[in-house]
Amino acid sequence: MRHKSLAPVSMRSSKHLRSLAATLTLLAALGTAWPLMAQQPPVQRFVIVLDPAHGGSDSGAKISPALEEKSVTLEMATRLRTLLQSRGFNVVMTRTGDTDPDLLTRAGMANHAQAAACLILHATASGVGVHLFTSSLAPAPRTAVPAWATAQAGYVSASIRLSSDMDAALTPTGIPVVVGRTFLQPLDNLTCPAVAVELAPMQSGSITRGETLDDPHYQTQVLTAITAALVQWRQDWSGQP
Repeated sequence: MRHKSLAPVSMRSSKHLRSLAATLTLLAALGTAWPLMAQQPPVQRFVIVLDPAHGGSDSGAKISPALEEKSVTLEMATRLRTLLQSRGFNVVMTRTGDTDPDLLTRAGMANHAQAAACLILHATASGVGVHLFTSSLAPAPRTAVPAWATAQAGYVSASIRLSSDMDAALTPTGIPVVVGRTFLQPLDNLTCPAVAVELAPMQSGSITRGETLDDPHYQTQVLTAITAALVQWRQDWSGQP
């Protein structure tokens, strides 16, 4: 009877035991650190979704003979993204060029991102200052699988608080703010605190100057205030369970 295979098996077992012993020694050395590593809380994601309205063949409102709403909303979103990213926010834009994702796609992107706040950006030649709109849906308890047409109902109360924070942040600028509620898609389909922000021209006054929608100074004033409101929103959000 031949036993040539026994020696290699014995050698492999010996190597395995030595490797196991080394591993156990390493784990013992890390024993005090291991519980600390295991107890680290998960990193919370704070995502802001920006939805520049219109785009592509849908130009939106005609602001002036040479200016269309789709261009203003994209410029606003791009500038706001830069401001937010400089403050450590994760930002998702529903479009980054002259395209027109349908409403289903826009809402789907926002909901998939599990956003902490969603802003739908509009522009108009009517009125003055900044118009803030939240959904006109009645507040309702959040559900695991909300109805598509009324998905925002579970977030209406939070959306109104976010709108209030933005209103407060804009107050020191002297820019008039109109706050209201409206039926709007994809606003009603969003499963996150959401506000539609509509920018109107600025009229000259005792502490303000007349400014057009594409005026960089005007946009900077508005977007800086919105960024400040979202910084405060992030602080409040991080304290939630």
